[in-house]
Amino acid sequence: MSHKTVLYAKHVEYNGKIVDFAGWMMPVNYGSQVDEHHQVRNDAGMFDVSHMTIIDIVGERVTEFLQYLLANDVARLTTPGKALYSCMLNQNGGVIDDLIVYYMRDDWFRMVVNAATRDKDLAWLQQQAESFALELIERAETAMIAVQGPQARKKAMQALPVDVVEAAAELERFFGCDCGEWFVGRTGYTGEDGFEIMVPESEAAALWDRLSDAGVKPCGLGARDTLRLEAGMNLYGSDMTEDTTPLVSGLGWTVAWEPVSRDFIGRRALEAQREAGVPQKLVGLILDDRGVLRGHQKVVVENVGEGEITSGTFSPSLKKSIALARVPKATGDSCQVEIRGKLLDARVVRPVFVRDGKPVV
Repeated sequence: MSHKTVLYAKHVEYNGKIVDFAGWMMPVNYGSQVDEHHQVRNDAGMFDVSHMTIIDIVGERVTEFLQYLLANDVARLTTPGKALYSCMLNQNGGVIDDLIVYYMRDDWFRMVVNAATRDKDLAWLQQQAESFALELIERAETAMIAVQGPQARKKAMQALPVDVVEAAAELERFFGCDCGEWFVGRTGYTGEDGFEIMVPESEAAALWDRLSDAGVKPCGLGARDTLRLEAGMNLYGSDMTEDTTPLVSGLGWTVAWEPVSRDFIGRRALEAQREAGVPQKLVGLILDDRGVLRGHQKVVVENVGEGEITSGTFSPSLKKSIALARVPKATGDSCQVEIRGKLLDARVVRPVFVRDGKPVV
């Protein structure tokens, strides 16, 4: 049975095309996915991300717990509101989920995890937290709206309550501020600046309308995917899974090896993989020929071996087909992709295609 966010009626009112996504009825677009993509790159767009799961973790040993649970090290967070991106691993080093965690105070962190992994994430958290005497509080009554684009913060300020505006005005990137029942994070999943706004469900619809009146256009999941792929951001279940480690998923930078005394879940498996030699890497691909790159297409690297596309799409910003692909470590700057029985030439690039609205490849 599919779930609906508190903004479902607004999606229908704004003529959203509704599809099932990870068990949620969500808008894939409101007319033109490409127009919505360009709206975010050039101005400001908003996304309903209320299907994601917000969890507050509270207790005296919360820092110790998260240092054990996550591959990145929350001890780096010392300023209230500072956010950290990390993977949560199993004992084999596979990625259970990727997430953002905010340091609120010494006994309180806020975590945001993916919608499709909610049940297993909560079960894993509860299992691992048993010996730490912590309280896990799912904020199911909270909606979340992402406002993204070069004009996003300016336009969002016109729609937020005065006290929230005052708190969010000076936010640096990858920080959040607690405003009582509201929470604003200067974070996102598009490669653009903006806010992710957590708001009581009872106030979400009114905020959606105010943002629209301020010139922030509704955008669907289709544009969110092309935007995140242009920005080189991984999608859980495609670019990383429980069978792949951060080291083969372009996320080695999220693993905090120091201090060596920190024994986080999956550390031994990652150390063994690193010592043996990481066999693959995640790269970006650009197809200069005609065709569309899609997930699971075979990548052939002459005299080296084979790999596979993990995510692929047509890039509205570059007007070319792009992809993320897991390929042999020795892959150079070119390869071929098998599309409909033909091998087409592709360029291998650093897996970020667009940043802050500008092509970087």
